Amino acid sequence: MGAYDQSVAQIVEAIGGKDNIVAATHCVTRLRFALKDEGKVNKEALENIDIVKGSFSANGQFQVVIGQGLVDKVYNEMVEMTGISRATKQEIKDAAEANLNPLQRAIKTLADIFIPILPAIVTAGLLMGINNILTGPDIFYDGKSFVEVHKEWADLANMINLIANTAFVFLPGLIGWSAVTKFGGSPLLGIVLGLMLVHPDLLNAWGWGAAKEKGDIPVWNLFGLEVQKVGYQGQVLPVLVASYVLAKIEQFFRKRIPDAFQLLLVAPLSLLITGFLAFIAIGPVTFAIGNAITSVFVAIFHNVPAIGGFLYGALYAPLVVTGMHHTFLPVDLQLISSTGGTFLWPILVMSNIAQGSAALAIMFLAKDEKVKGLSFTSAVSAYLGITEPAMFGVNLRFRYPFISAMTGAAIAGMFITINKVLAPSIGVGGLPGFLSIVPQKWTPFFIGMAIAIVVPFALTFVFGKLRREKQ
Repeated sequence: MGAYDQSVAQIVEAIGGKDNIVAATHCVTRLRFALKDEGKVNKEALENIDIVKGSFSANGQFQVVIGQGLVDKVYNEMVEMTGISRATKQEIKDAAEANLNPLQRAIKTLADIFIPILPAIVTAGLLMGINNILTGPDIFYDGKSFVEVHKEWADLANMINLIANTAFVFLPGLIGWSAVTKFGGSPLLGIVLGLMLVHPDLLNAWGWGAAKEKGDIPVWNLFGLEVQKVGYQGQVLPVLVASYVLAKIEQFFRKRIPDAFQLLLVAPLSLLITGFLAFIAIGPVTFAIGNAITSVFVAIFHNVPAIGGFLYGALYAPLVVTGMHHTFLPVDLQLISSTGGTFLWPILVMSNIAQGSAALAIMFLAKDEKVKGLSFTSAVSAYLGITEPAMFGVNLRFRYPFISAMTGAAIAGMFITINKVLAPSIGVGGLPGFLSIVPQKWTPFFIGMAIAIVVPFALTFVFGKLRREKQ
């Protein structure tokens, strides 16, 4: 008999019995299930089990939060007890994907591409934040930056900026690696494709606008067809579409070219064909689409900033619940590339902080020690940019904290948007987020953070007290 036999049996029963489990695996803290019917899950019974710290469904997977270290033991006992075969994370993803509709699959594809490169982007954002502090005027001295007063620091700031900028300058290389891997091609070819789109021989994308005004855009002349020699620094759509094309062309050749000739032919043909298509058709078309998407968002937030900020602030958390928030990271990156900063990402920070504040209020309201502990730890996590424990483990469970957090995020989002707060980079989506904001807008950003902390906490606390009095 294992130490957790009773708890494991209760978990299996609460998720609909072993016959409801298609496959199961675990990560560092959670059991991950692909279930036949999530409607059979008894969430209330599940979350009353001692070792369970919360549960939620995402991307077709049902996940049960157990905790680091303990989850291994629970998973092993569950495999012994039920006789289910061990599965890898990829097998669970594949099994779960069968339950997704086309929109959910598209969103999941975007998530699978961008989540692996997020650490590089967030790191770049943090380092750019340090550079902003050193080079921004009016932070330490009136009308001057730190490096203007202390010139010996200027080269250090410049080096930090170079290190920070690398992930953004070569962003297509990162996306190419991740996207081609996702679409079933060779990761190395994906890196080459991405770097090809930002080759130094091409006109830098950030200089394209000025070159167009002067009528000075360099071109290739391909037997009468003129193709612009333009790079795609910071662009998302060109490399995404080109990566898909590259992976499919590579798969086509791998199936048809004999093994003896694959090394000689598959990669060169795949890259050559994709390269021609990328510069002649994919790049120009997707570049225009990307700019059009940017223009739509800029127009909305320029003409009705209060409504845009309020709605995005209110809806960001529900987007996280559905997984659709992943669709906005490419928009953020496109805005940074096209306009020098994103007004969407600072609102994300407000939403994350608001969810943490609502969870923190539950800690003061709850009588159950388990709920108190989960509320505190998940609030800290949300303040550092990871909201899932707060949202799925606490706020959605009681509902009113989630609505309180949405309200606080909406008001904070409206305030910072009216005040034109911008982020020239993407950093940690929580309290350290100010490092990624242009220093001139720190004051309205900090006021927005205060709103996102106070309003959800106060609303959750008041609603909680009123509900207790009515019971």
